[in-house]
Amino acid sequence: MEVKLFYCFVVVLHLFTAAHFCYASKSRHPSSIEKVEALKHLNRLNKRPVKSIKSPDGDTIDCVHISHQLAFDHPLLKNHTIKMKPNYHPGWVMDDNINMDTSSSKEAITQLWHSNGRCPKGTIPVVRTKIKDILSADSIKSYGKKKSFPVARPSSMNPEVTNVSKDHEYAIAYTNGLFYGAKATFNVWNPYVQEHNEFSLSQLWILSGSDSDLNTIEAGWQVAPERGDTNTRMFIYWTSDGYQTTGCYNLKCSGFIQTSNEIAIGASMSPISRFNGSQYGFTIIIWKDRKEGDWWMQLGDGPDGKVIGYWPASLFSYLSQSASSVEWGGEVINRRSGGRHTTTQMGSGYFPQGGFGKASFIKNILTVNDNNTLTTPQNLYTYTTQKSCYDIVNGIADDWGSYIFFGGPGRNKYCP
Repeated sequence: MEVKLFYCFVVVLHLFTAAHFCYASKSRHPSSIEKVEALKHLNRLNKRPVKSIKSPDGDTIDCVHISHQLAFDHPLLKNHTIKMKPNYHPGWVMDDNINMDTSSSKEAITQLWHSNGRCPKGTIPVVRTKIKDILSADSIKSYGKKKSFPVARPSSMNPEVTNVSKDHEYAIAYTNGLFYGAKATFNVWNPYVQEHNEFSLSQLWILSGSDSDLNTIEAGWQVAPERGDTNTRMFIYWTSDGYQTTGCYNLKCSGFIQTSNEIAIGASMSPISRFNGSQYGFTIIIWKDRKEGDWWMQLGDGPDGKVIGYWPASLFSYLSQSASSVEWGGEVINRRSGGRHTTTQMGSGYFPQGGFGKASFIKNILTVNDNNTLTTPQNLYTYTTQKSCYDIVNGIADDWGSYIFFGGPGRNKYCP
């Protein structure tokens, strides 16, 4: 009887998933056993909701009880007591010559699912994973993870010497030192991405360690067709071993503990900036609670800011103490389909020299020092992989503080 039920289950699963193979690699056809394993993994990821909300973009947002979230599947967090708020927020030290505009954008960014409801207190909103999402990954084990690769780590002494993977391209600003957090306001766009397994993003990186011991905390926005569509989505990421086995995007593995019932990490963002039109953005602040050691994340400034949750200190080795560098900027994957550079855009798809309304920007760039104070970086350097494909410029303005414009179209007559 059990054998018959098993085979019936496999047949049903086959019919259920057959229509979604277009999301997977053309050379990869999951076996019946893989489909069964994918469904098991799906059930581990999707916790039973208190309430579900259908988003206009096709997502389902599950309101999961805060104590039942995936984070607590992590062996180091089995007996963890949830902290609902940080002990400290970073303070401000402003340059005398800068009167910084702390508004996130011309108009506020929202998430599409908000138009159809909200999650009740005591729950967190989680983007429901679909079976096609898991089957589109190279393997079930790799779902929700970046492939292991060296992240851009330029040095102010040797700005052109990096160990960057050849299919990852960057246009970033960076600073090195001793840091306990970072902040920035991100201009939001929806860049074109050529290939299913490429992406384009704008983010900040908080880093410490190197190579296989690299610790990172990352957050920003991303367009990644491999995740199921070409929407612009807010994301987070973490790793404690250089993207080898630990960490993941959003809430696709145990680790990050969410406390907010308002923001669904990984959900679509709206509205999007328009070329020569309205510009939209959002602010991210990440800082280390010096009392408990955890790294907290907040969206927005001042009284309108929303604390989203935290990465427990126990997840990390080097970042359990402090960060040694912070980076802000853009990254794309270039698969060189047909032997040519990708046409995947970075930022708005326009070079930074176009300025406001044309090029993507990150403004209000700040770091948190050892006094738990937000300060303008003393030395902000820039690095780009191929200036003819994607470029970056930086500066300081009275109302923007430290800022960068960055991006580009990818393949063009100077970037074949």
